[in-house]
Amino acid sequence: MSLLEIFLIALGLSMDCFAVSLCFGASRKFTWRDILIMSFLFGLFQGLMPVIGWLAGNSIQLLIASVDHWIAFGILLFIGLKMIWQSIREEKDKVTLDIRKFSVLLTVSIATSIDALITGVGFGFILENIVEASVIISLTTFVVSMIGAKLGEKTTLIPSRWAELFGGIVLIGIGLKIVLEHLAII
Repeated sequence: MSLLEIFLIALGLSMDCFAVSLCFGASRKFTWRDILIMSFLFGLFQGLMPVIGWLAGNSIQLLIASVDHWIAFGILLFIGLKMIWQSIREEKDKVTLDIRKFSVLLTVSIATSIDALITGVGFGFILENIVEASVIISLTTFVVSMIGAKLGEKTTLIPSRWAELFGGIVLIGIGLKIVLEHLAII
């Protein structure tokens, strides 16, 4: 597999992180520290999951492949619905979902990298150097996430409640896309 092919796979895997970064960036002001931590964790999990999948091999592929899409969908649905609910609640009752919170960031990092786990299992059949692929995936996701967060910040014309609503819808959409792709509907 060429470096270009690995980079294109990395770019595809990082798009979920880009969408999440863009939406969260639009709904909150991040410091550079926040952006670096978010981008680092997104990159870490996107790069680590293929290695785990590669190590797990064929036996686990059958177990994970049958439910991975439902796990990702459930996590993204939960977070998306929570964001939508928070966007329509009265301001005085509102407790916002903050991506800067480690538990939220960790959950989103795992949810957006489940497909990278299965990709890693596939790499076991066609790729000799999983470390190289993992580094490329990690770095690509890191950069794409930083770009998404900074672009999201630039969308100051969008009120934060609309950005949060849109972010919730995007997360649910990503979850639905994952399920539909695995069910071979799209």
